[in-house]
Formats: sequence, structure tokens, C-alpha cells
Amino acid sequence: MKKRCSPQLILYALGILLSSCHRDIPDLDFKQEMRDFVQAISDYAKTSDSTFIIIPQNGQELITLNGDNNGSADLTYLAVIDGQGREDLYYGYDDNNKATPSVETEYMADFLDIAREYDIVILVTDYCSTPSKMDDSYTKNNMKMYISFAADDRELNNIPSYPSSPFGENDSEITSLHEIKNFLYLINPDQFANHQDFITAITATNYDLLIMDLFFDEESFTNTDVEALRNKANGGKRLVVSYMSIGEAEDYRYYWRSSWKKGNPGWLYKENPDWEGNYKVKYWMDGWKQIIFGNENAYLDKILDAGFDGAYLDIIDAFEYFEAL
Repeated sequence: MKKRCSPQLILYALGILLSSCHRDIPDLDFKQEMRDFVQAISDYAKTSDSTFIIIPQNGQELITLNGDNNGSADLTYLAVIDGQGREDLYYGYDDNNKATPSVETEYMADFLDIAREYDIVILVTDYCSTPSKMDDSYTKNNMKMYISFAADDRELNNIPSYPSSPFGENDSEITSLHEIKNFLYLINPDQFANHQDFITAITATNYDLLIMDLFFDEESFTNTDVEALRNKANGGKRLVVSYMSIGEAEDYRYYWRSSWKKGNPGWLYKENPDWEGNYKVKYWMDGWKQIIFGNENAYLDKILDAGFDGAYLDIIDAFEYFEAL
């Protein structure tokens, strides 16, 4: 007679099987590992340039010690960042040009308000294209004292035609993040014929802050380019910050090798099913950190060498992916 397995034994075996599926992922405090990573990036950059700006995007749970929206501020983390970016606060959370559910807005704003109490500048990117919704986004963010940008295309590949001038337009010479009244988030310059056309288009605007990519057609912008990009059309000056993903590797970047695959190098993990060519990384590993900063070929070092005023750090919320495994 065949002996039947007890339900307890089956559950135990299933647990072993499930845990073995991710045995290459250590048991870590993934939020703290990301905080430590951001701090290392900030310390390194500010050692080179004490005024260098660090702005993480999303991952607002890092703002509090326990990761809850009613938790106490993590002062160590807040001390190493200058701004906090957040997408979809009022529009775009579920779909472009669609209002974000109020419960989600309130949850995110709880963290952002904690950061504001400690002098962190809040940058919100809402994804909406109807003029009335764009107006609503600017109005609501302004009431919260957040600096915002209503992006009419999630590809972030254009200068919106509406409104005709930036919200809070001014001719000031902007020298710090706390002085900005508006910003332009344009990291995909494919629609521009060449990098000079991009510069010409940007300098015809009066945005106080430009968030852009380090590269145009795989060629880095130079110190001369960045200096030109600081010029507003009305004679004022703006800050110029470079985008940099630190929670995923991108197979179209200069550092990518065609031989790479999951597990080789050891920090490379699975492809993001929602973004082709983007790969989850074990961001706590030294090999990935060396891609990001600390040597002449590292991403941050190239940003510093090109004379940017700061770095806008994306995929900060990579900790969510590993916490869910």
C-alpha cells in the first residue's frame, strides 16, 4: 500500500521548493541597501563637487525609518539627498491622462510632506495631456509647495506646447535647487536631428531646471554643451541635471556587453518584462556599484566630468522587486 504524504509534509516541501527558486537572492534589508547605495553615490559626488545635487525618483518609502507613511524620518538618508522626485502623484498612476486614485496620492504625499519638513525639494512629474488636467496638476502641486512638470508624453521626448510658458516662469539666475519654480524632464532626445538641435531647442525655453540624458546617440554631452544648456531664452540661468538609472541595467548603454546574461556578471538579474532591454540588478553588489561610480569609466564619473549640476537617480524603488521575491 502506497503511503500518503501528510499535508504538513507537502507544505514543507513546497516551501523548500519556492525558497530554492530564489536561492541566489540573499536575505537582506533591501530598503536599507538602497539607502546605503544612494548615500555612497552622494558622498562620492559631493566629495568631487560639494554643490552637486542628488535627486532620487520614486521609492519614497526610504524617507522613513520603517518604510511606512506615518513613520519617523530617516535623517541619515535625508541628509544625503537634495530633492525627491515622484511620478504620477496626481495623474498617470494607472494610465496616462487619468487621475491617480486619491488613496494613492495621499499615501505618496505623506512621505513627500515628511521630506519637505526637512528642506527636501519635491519634484513631481504627472503624465497628462489635456490642458485642463495639466492646469489641475500644476495647481494642486503648487498648493502643496511641490515643483511639478506635466508631461504630455510618458516617453519624455519633447517640450510640451502647453502651457506656452513654464509655470512660474522667471528670469532669475538659478544657482540652487531651492530656487527653482519649474522644470523640464526630457530624457529621450530622439526627435532632435542632432545634439546641437537639442541645445537650440532647450535654450529657447525658460525652465529653471533641465533633467536630461548624459548621451545623445551614444555620445556624451560635453562641458561646453552643458554650459550652453544652462542659458534661458530670457537671459536667466538654469540648472542642468543628468538622469541615471541605478536600479536597472540598460542594454543600450555604453557599459553593456553583448555576452552578458542573467547571473553573468553576478549582479545581473532578470529582464524587466515591462521595459525591453532593462534588467534588474542586485544593486547591493560591488560589481554593479563599480558600473555606477568610483572610476573614470563609471556612469556618475562621466556625469561629473561633463559638468552637470547633479544626478537624477531612477529605479530607486528596485527594493520592491526583491522584497516581493
